[in-house]
Amino acid sequence: MGPGKGGRAVTGAAQPASPSLPTWLRVPLRLWLWVRGEIAAERERWLLFAPVAIGTGVGLYFALPAEPPLWPALAAVLGGAALSLFGLYGARTARFAPDLVVAGLVVALVGGGLAAAELRTRAVAAPVLEKRTAPVMVTGRIASVKDRAEGRRLVLENVTIPGIAPAATPRSVRVNLRAREPMLVAGQWVRVRAMLSPPPGPAAPGAYDFQREAFFEELGAVGFAMGRPAVIAPPGGRADSGSIAESFRLWMSRLRYGVTQRVRTGIGGAEGAVAAALMTGQKAAIPEDVITAMRNSGLAHLLAVSGLHFVLIAGLLFFLVRAALALIPPVALRFPTKKWAAAIALLGGAAYFAITGDSIATKRAFIMISLVFIAVIADRTPISMRTLAWAATLVLLIQPESMLGASFQLSFAAVTALIAVYEGWGSKAFDSLVTADGDRATAARWWRMPAAYLAGIAITTTIAGAATAPLLVYHFNRFATYGLLANVMAVPLTAIWIMPWALAAFALMPFGLEQAALVPMGWGVKLLIGIAKTTSALPGAVIPVAAVPVASILIVVVGGLWLCLWRRRWRLAGIPVIAAGLLLFLTARPPDILVDGDAKLLGVRAADGGLMLSSGRAARFEEDTWLRRAGRPEPEPWPKEGPSPDGRLSCDSLGCLYRAHGQVAALARTEGALMEDCGEASVVVSLVPVRGSCVGPRVVIDRFDLWRHGSYAVWLDPGSVAVASVRRWQGARPWVPVRGRGQAD
Repeated sequence: MGPGKGGRAVTGAAQPASPSLPTWLRVPLRLWLWVRGEIAAERERWLLFAPVAIGTGVGLYFALPAEPPLWPALAAVLGGAALSLFGLYGARTARFAPDLVVAGLVVALVGGGLAAAELRTRAVAAPVLEKRTAPVMVTGRIASVKDRAEGRRLVLENVTIPGIAPAATPRSVRVNLRAREPMLVAGQWVRVRAMLSPPPGPAAPGAYDFQREAFFEELGAVGFAMGRPAVIAPPGGRADSGSIAESFRLWMSRLRYGVTQRVRTGIGGAEGAVAAALMTGQKAAIPEDVITAMRNSGLAHLLAVSGLHFVLIAGLLFFLVRAALALIPPVALRFPTKKWAAAIALLGGAAYFAITGDSIATKRAFIMISLVFIAVIADRTPISMRTLAWAATLVLLIQPESMLGASFQLSFAAVTALIAVYEGWGSKAFDSLVTADGDRATAARWWRMPAAYLAGIAITTTIAGAATAPLLVYHFNRFATYGLLANVMAVPLTAIWIMPWALAAFALMPFGLEQAALVPMGWGVKLLIGIAKTTSALPGAVIPVAAVPVASILIVVVGGLWLCLWRRRWRLAGIPVIAAGLLLFLTARPPDILVDGDAKLLGVRAADGGLMLSSGRAARFEEDTWLRRAGRPEPEPWPKEGPSPDGRLSCDSLGCLYRAHGQVAALARTEGALMEDCGEASVVVSLVPVRGSCVGPRVVIDRFDLWRHGSYAVWLDPGSVAVASVRRWQGARPWVPVRGRGQAD
């Protein structure tokens, strides 16, 4: 792989297969030599696959059915490093030495991702409430306060709960208040009477796992207050300052909440809640109809503080500082004002990051914008795929669990696709649009720059939309048809009007003059909400999609990475891989029967693919999740007596019988129905315990099974029955509660 005689490069692709080899080995050998040569020719892109290898290790950790020991991950890191060193020094004259170096690095990085995930799990491990409590008096220090549309939400730390030993007490709990209690800020100690429960599990196998998210947030219980919280002195009468880092964290939480309140008060209504989300990242107070409109119009990304917001805030600050310094000739001619402006913009970006919290999108955006301005200061290329690779690597090593979330996947998918396109032909296309015939003097024509800006937004939205569409379908089971139309209108409004006024409001807030900037900002936000509601109200604005297989989205991701990270023509092989993954979306089949883990809700699939639900009033979250994953906006009626319209489901006062694919499933509500059902049905789902023998059916799911294993999903086929439960899908992991037959709720 180095220079040969005559200065010509010798690569693996140029080496013919040995004629002594059997015919059946020659084709794979030639293929391997060609791949080896292509990889060698793109050695400058190898670094981009470092986060991919680390992410593979992280994904392997979370896919395991049980918690692994740490030593295999560490052995992979050390073994991979040793293999690379051997290839680099011990066998560097051998023909296969470069292969050993690359293979060793891949093994080490995969092991590093696996080790990072395991160490992160051990670092955040904390007690989780074992079962629901009666109303108890909870004492703790407020870690954060968030306003919601229907009240406030407190996160309490250093918690004391009567009847629970200190060693078994959760590190933090989340309590919803029914009203907005005044004068509650981070750092205060409060006592509140509340009902607490363990973090709830997924509503169905494969659904969003709040238990896992709560575990990594060190949240051991959730609940709601039974009355008004009382502010108290720190226990023992001592001052509770804590460490410098802890004091700074609480101070930032108070500042964030204070800024949020001033923004919401200054603008008011839904506009104030959206403006606060843009400035401080606090979205909980946004009305549900506004969130739905933003989501259905493809504008939900504007509510999450991400790269766009950091570019607008830090980029505008960079432009203003550099322009101001350029107006001072002695400074502009003698000093590197561009680097000064980059340094000030970097500080501004850090301040914006501190005030907006620490979501994954925010972390990724801050790391990216920091690397951009550091590159400007160091006279390097500011925006490149390498910058993105470093950002992804840092996020994966600091918070490996973030890789499973929609925020990480969507933000990195969009930016990866944008950089891949624009590093190839994007800048040339922009220049040709601005200058038309190549003469930059024509840029003075008034319409070319606005046209280029709007075209850039349209192209950027199309690229980002195409890159994130499969992930949006996977996570949210919907596709916004008019996302391009809405973004072409909303993004310029946000960039040219809303965010500059937000920056002005930040600057004026220390002097109490922010109202002068918040009022015009509110006008822009009102127009933004109008765009979202108008677009989402168009016919066919949202296409619901049933839950897709995990394997299909993994294939799409692999194909997308192959297409974006390589530069040579062989990257086009990623296109058929993506197409194959998208075709697998069509193989998704929703379950025929769903049972809620609390035995409050039943669901069966109708002949037309709809979902019949027994009652959603007692399990509203589960109902919404099941409908969304079935790709259905509304449930079909559940017959109280008699058959359903399609004849699949028939009910009486004791229970129901469901017939599909040659199978009969009994859905028993009482013990009286069990004796007859056990002799007739191939599947029995009982909302009460099956205390006697029920040996006839192939599958029996009773109240005890639901309590131990959570919600169930059942697929019926001629001659077979497939069953999945939430607990078995989650595996035996630290964030999954263990319930045995001897335990009681």
